Amino acid sequence: MAVPAISTAADLVNAPLLYKGKVRELYDLGEFFLIVVTDRISAFDYILAPAVPDKGNVLNRLSAFWFDKTRHVLDNHVIHTDVDRLGDVIPAEHREVLRNRIMVTRKAERIDIECVVRGYVTGGGWRQYEQTGAINGIQLPEGLRKNAKLAAPIFTPAAKNDVGHDEDISFAEMADKIGRDLAEQLRDRSLEMYAFARDYCEERGILLADCKLEFGLVDGKLILIDEMFTPDASRFWAKENYALDIEIDSMDKEPVRAYLAGSDWDKNSEPDPLPAHVVEETTRRYREIYQRLTGAELE
Repeated sequence: MAVPAISTAADLVNAPLLYKGKVRELYDLGEFFLIVVTDRISAFDYILAPAVPDKGNVLNRLSAFWFDKTRHVLDNHVIHTDVDRLGDVIPAEHREVLRNRIMVTRKAERIDIECVVRGYVTGGGWRQYEQTGAINGIQLPEGLRKNAKLAAPIFTPAAKNDVGHDEDISFAEMADKIGRDLAEQLRDRSLEMYAFARDYCEERGILLADCKLEFGLVDGKLILIDEMFTPDASRFWAKENYALDIEIDSMDKEPVRAYLAGSDWDKNSEPDPLPAHVVEETTRRYREIYQRLTGAELE
């Protein structure tokens, strides 16, 4: 059974709230940050209601899983994920509610580039290719079909915007913004991370179509931050569903997107609450991808 959904942790944490994102909340612990992953779900830049039970649980635990699994490739910001080590920051009566939803991290200087790697021509990349024959300025062969696997993954960065959509940029534009040496490090590490996760996923019957990663600096050292290879930051396809020229049902909040696309919502006003069956199916999707990637059932 899914636990009740958590829309915010503001009343559960005794620490200053620094930032409230669409899903994550960032608290200041002095030497470290505390990240709490809620069950909020967004679409078309709107936070939807109700929240989706177990979503934050899955996102946080999957990020912790991948951060641990890839630490040999590149270090990351995680200190620990143990709610019992936070003392009075999270009172005893709230610890079970936030168990598996917290991450204590080092305070990194965020690099304002979203590092996107694409292994397949789909989503926004496909829309660019249809119009220009290129993705983020990278010219691709003619005649590629939607969802085609690329001969080699490509790095397609975006400049981060805290308000509105991130902006697709070329590698040259990225180098102009942050310097060529750092840009090359981000590109090379992103491609390395994607290759590692892609191979791991394929062994488990999952195709990693694309992903986005974020990096920061601690004492001048490059590390991974935020989340990685979760359903909110990656496009996972079940191998058995792969086909060209169609919209492949991705293993994430697809039930929400499909419901909204089929509704009369104008996408410019607060949407009505999601039906119970859509919320339940979305919870099931998140739990399924966790089980398929880790081999463990979510408690």
